[in-house]
Amino acid sequence: MPASVTSQEIEYAIRTVPDFPKPGIQFKDITPVLADARLFAGAIELLTKNFTPGSIDAVVGIDARGFIFAAAAATRLHAGFVPIRKKGKLPYRTIEEDYALEYGHATVAMHIDGLKAGARVLLVDDLLATGGTAAAATSLVKKLGGNILEIGFLIELKFLNGRDKLPGYPIRSLVTY
Repeated sequence: MPASVTSQEIEYAIRTVPDFPKPGIQFKDITPVLADARLFAGAIELLTKNFTPGSIDAVVGIDARGFIFAAAAATRLHAGFVPIRKKGKLPYRTIEEDYALEYGHATVAMHIDGLKAGARVLLVDDLLATGGTAAAATSLVKKLGGNILEIGFLIELKFLNGRDKLPGYPIRSLVTY
């Protein structure tokens, strides 16, 4: 078990990269957190702190950086890992959900047998921004009969009001900007 890590330590390790991927964006680079074994393990501990091994059936991770945290959380909780990917990236039959982007739309998908009805789910992603991707992910989990017990994010960009698209779900964000 790692020495206790605080959300503040994680925040200090997150690097802000100005004007990436385009001018005006302040990209939050999580690679320093991932590169530090203590911080990475601590982040997983904080994301899963409301649960014990066996209390979750599946940790669902959102493409792509959410996979990193979701897979580690699944291992810690002795649960399965279920990916939600961009349309066309999963090899088996899928269900899909469209969602709006600032300009246009996107689609995420999940295997039709990814969850059993009644599965206790922890949904994990690295970042909550506008909430569109997370809302689409919750819709997919619900379509398969999953029961989302909590949604966890490493980072939340609070000024974008992403929580508004996730009403009724307990949300855990380790770092907020």
